[in-house]
Amino acid sequence: MGTLLIIGLLSYLIGAIPSSLWAGKLYKKIDLRNYGSGNLGATNTFRILGWKAGVVVGLLDFGKGFIAAFYISGIASGSIPTVYSGWETEVFVMIYAGLMAVIGHMYSLFAKFKGGKGVLTACGMLYAIEPVSISLALLVFITVLFTSRYVSAASIISSIMYPIFLLMLRYGFDYAIDGSLMVITAALAITIVIKHRSNIRRLLDGNENRISSFSPAKGRINEEQAG
Repeated sequence: MGTLLIIGLLSYLIGAIPSSLWAGKLYKKIDLRNYGSGNLGATNTFRILGWKAGVVVGLLDFGKGFIAAFYISGIASGSIPTVYSGWETEVFVMIYAGLMAVIGHMYSLFAKFKGGKGVLTACGMLYAIEPVSISLALLVFITVLFTSRYVSAASIISSIMYPIFLLMLRYGFDYAIDGSLMVITAALAITIVIKHRSNIRRLLDGNENRISSFSPAKGRINEEQAG
């Protein structure tokens, strides 16, 4: 139990690194929580600070999930008892570490518990665990992004498709996909969709920003825009 607590704490702290907040202060001496969507993620960074900062922040956010799942989970090194007889303990610990990083990204201790929507950090976690399915989900993300030019729509649809791809690989192509990965990623997909609820509302209202505009929001955000 002590090992799991250490893994969880370290993973949360890695995930909580507010890369976009620091990028805003470094590049333009601004607090990104007060600009654009108010979201501390790569998309808002891209719109407000430009593509270079957006790419850097995106890679860092991806890396947080990957490091937690691939490296920090290794602290366990066989010391964790079997959680459930039908699940592989190693995979479960990787998921646990990755999810703690996602939680850290969404609710950062270093940013007054504000953060991003967790898509790229979750993507990094999932790539560390099973790269084929996440690569398919990334393909969906890119396809939706280039056809609709809505980052939010691409994030939502690819998040929903990911657990579906896992089911297809396991039962359609006999891939060794652990049951814990399917269960927990389905819950993660629901969480990401809920986190995008303000974007869904703007998509339905027809006033969600398209990536083609690259236009930063002017001034501070109001409560209705936040999210």
